[in-house]
This record gives sequence, C-alpha cells and structure tokens, in this order.
Amino acid sequence: MRATRTAAAALAGGCVALTLWAPAAGAQPDPAPAPAPTPAPAVPPPLPAEGLATTIDADGSYAVGTDIAPGVYQSAGPVDDGACYWKRTAADELVDNALTKKPAIVQILPTDTTFTTNECQTWQLTNQPPPPQPAPGDLMGQLTNLIGNGLFAGGPR
Repeated sequence: MRATRTAAAALAGGCVALTLWAPAAGAQPDPAPAPAPTPAPAVPPPLPAEGLATTIDADGSYAVGTDIAPGVYQSAGPVDDGACYWKRTAADELVDNALTKKPAIVQILPTDTTFTTNECQTWQLTNQPPPPQPAPGDLMGQLTNLIGNGLFAGGPR
C-alpha cells in the first residue's frame, strides 16, 4: 500500500493538481531484477555422423559426408620416403591440394564433395584447428631477408 499526498498550485488563469507518491511506512521494496542468464558452456566439436569413417588408411577418393566425415585430419606424411599427395574437390572443381614429404594437416569442409589421398600415411580426424597459413607476402619477406643477408652472394657478411 502506498500513501498519497496532493498539492495544488495556482497558475495565472488556472489550477494544476500535482500528485506525489511516497512509500508508506513498512512497504516492501521493489523486487531485485532477475539474475543474468548463465552463458552456455563451450560446445565441443560435432561428432561425425554414424557410419562415416574418421580414419583414412588407404589410397583413393572418398565422398565427403558419405564415406568420410568432414573435419580436420592429420597424417604423419608420406609412406616409405615418397611424397604424400592429397586434394579436396567441390562440385568437380579443385579446392585445394598439396604434395609433401612432411606431416600434413587438411581441413575437409562439409561443402567438399571428395577427398583424394595417394601415398600418405593414415589420416586421422583430430578436429584440432589447423595451423595458420603464411600470407603470400611472407615468402617474399623471407627471400628479401635472405638476399639482404648475402645468402645468395656467398654467405652472410
């Protein structure tokens, strides 16, 4: 319950009533606002659909979403000191590929249609973020530093 106090003030040619509200003695204060919602916990990477392979251990082409699950895969590199080749395609267009003698990481997207591998050790789905790729200017910067240090003129000065 609230108590009311009214005051009237006369103005030139008219009268205005002003009502002031003040809490009555013993009145309850307004309830506190509801606490902010707790943020949702971090969502782990989605699990691959049942029946899709998460390991690729033989050469060949694999249909993404049919044969293999999309995600980030890792291989220890080529078999028998050869060269590991892989490629990703989407709608029969080359998206990305590489030929390497080192361990490899590839991100196969759900929009890819096939992943092809040849002479690579087993690919395993890890879903770890791939390392950042160097920007095109990074190579030029490295070459400029090497040239500036005299590497191509008989060694460092």
